[in-house]
Amino acid sequence: MKTTRRKILSAAAAASTLPAIGPFARSAHAQDAKLIKFGACQDFTVVYTFVTAEYSQGQRDYLTLVNERGGINGFKFNLDIVDTGNAPQRGIEAYERFKREGVILVDPLSTPVSRALVPRALEDKINMVTTLSGRSDAADGSVFPYVMPLSPSYWSQAAALIEYFARQSGGDLKGKRIAHVHIDTPFGREPIPLLQEMAKARGFELQTYPYPPPGTEQSAVWTQVRRARPDWTLIWGAGAGQIASLKEAQRNGMPMDKIASVVWLSESEMNVVGADSAKGVLKFEAVAGGKEPANIKAIEKDLVAKGKGAGKPEIVGTTYYNIGVMAGALMVEGARLAIAKNPKGPITAAELNEGLRSITKFTAEGMLPPVTVTKTDHQGGGQGRIAQWDGKKWVAKSDWLAADQDLIWKMIRTASDEFKKSGK
Repeated sequence: MKTTRRKILSAAAAASTLPAIGPFARSAHAQDAKLIKFGACQDFTVVYTFVTAEYSQGQRDYLTLVNERGGINGFKFNLDIVDTGNAPQRGIEAYERFKREGVILVDPLSTPVSRALVPRALEDKINMVTTLSGRSDAADGSVFPYVMPLSPSYWSQAAALIEYFARQSGGDLKGKRIAHVHIDTPFGREPIPLLQEMAKARGFELQTYPYPPPGTEQSAVWTQVRRARPDWTLIWGAGAGQIASLKEAQRNGMPMDKIASVVWLSESEMNVVGADSAKGVLKFEAVAGGKEPANIKAIEKDLVAKGKGAGKPEIVGTTYYNIGVMAGALMVEGARLAIAKNPKGPITAAELNEGLRSITKFTAEGMLPPVTVTKTDHQGGGQGRIAQWDGKKWVAKSDWLAADQDLIWKMIRTASDEFKKSGK
């Protein structure tokens, strides 16, 4: 199967909209010692669709902003983008092409694809960023030295949501019923082990309801959920799956303020579902939304206003866009630290790895809670917050928090030990 390629991103190409699918084009500066090459093998067409498109737009805009400012001590960034359709085999093919082209960091933005790439990234010692996705035990940097979540794992996201439920229930979830409605993929199943342990510890009943990908048909599942009458419901999907979940929840009379989502819920879904009718829905939030963050203001002023943005101006400042900026900022911060130790270049994958694992109290100019990455903690602290849809925008309902990290790290170490034994 031939991998579909998206055109290379350079400062010049970044002014276009999401690149049209086409043949790979080598950068004119591909041999430049001060060019740092990243690769994005992501799903633009099957499951995540506009999630990826908005994330990619933010990621590309941030890298272009850095390049337009002269880069980092003269080093500039190049991002090659591939559409995998969320298929692990296509992700593997893209990764192998990236490796041949000298890419030193890949970003799959897909749990199925990233899981398939883990053994290769570890063997080849190529950095793989799994921002807000991927396997939760990759937080253990001693076992996964080249897998870099740099953000709250799905276990940390689930724990924060459960902690919020407890706070809203007087601090006690004993006897409560919590439903987990999820896409039946590694992504959707990822939080279940953590939820099962938390159910034992906190005394709530966990009910799981899988639906088949891509998630557009969920009617039978939500009939079951309605009959079970959970006190709280987690929805764990992305793109079309999240839209279907919320529409079915509404159709079945489920209270919106008792439904909470994994991080993958944005303004785009809410507008499709019905911005006003979806009022009250909760979600895990990993990055400040809107246009107030300094980096977003800079992108609007220095790129969008000059016609150099990577996509539609109205997308700037949305949830997925800002997550893409977050990913780009963390990648560049790791590179900045690597460049400080090798100012002449070229920067190797190993040097970038050292930089990424040295990120300290990084907030991307106020967009994030302080992120500190070490050789043992690739999650960066696991902090996020809960936000609620008010009919027009997402409003923070908690401070930045990290819940049940002792339990999570116990599970991380158990799972990473198993990976060391079995490679799975």
